[in-house]
Amino acid sequence: MADLDLLTRSLARNVKRWRTERGFTLDMLAARAGVSRGMLIQIEQARTNPSIGTIVKIGDALGVSVPTLLDYERGPNVRIVPADRTVRLWHTERGSYSRLLTGTEALGPLEMWEWRLMPGESSDSDPHPEGTVELVHVTAGELTLTVDGEDHRVPAGASASFEANAPHVYGNAGDEPVEMIMTVSVPPAQ
Repeated sequence: MADLDLLTRSLARNVKRWRTERGFTLDMLAARAGVSRGMLIQIEQARTNPSIGTIVKIGDALGVSVPTLLDYERGPNVRIVPADRTVRLWHTERGSYSRLLTGTEALGPLEMWEWRLMPGESSDSDPHPEGTVELVHVTAGELTLTVDGEDHRVPAGASASFEANAPHVYGNAGDEPVEMIMTVSVPPAQ
């Protein structure tokens, strides 16, 4: 397959995929991108080779990069994050931490975190946007999850889910470290 044909087919597949994942109709994307509906139909049917300017407009409207729109990958997109590439965003001198393990932008951000809380430590979180949901699974110790001022005990082996649009705190009131996996789902931007 020629490079131009491969690019045309990749662009068609990726524009349709991201438009669908964002919940945009052709008309909505056309309005957001400043591109005609007819042009979008031709792009999604791999019948045209748009200018780079048009591709940039579509990428901006979808909130994805040009390389993402031109990605040659075929089939499901699998992203492996090696252990040494995870991102530690919070830590204390005593050994508490949170690490972002992986995330995606499908239908809004979705993140998976690894947490460790040392005895007596906690981490406060401001309210997230309306519609945000968090899931936690405690693998060691007992988590004290405080949501909107109310404490909930989550022992090792148990899981909890909650709407995270209220102030919340992850705490360890016990004598051993708390270890947990947390997933955060944020609704797509409107």
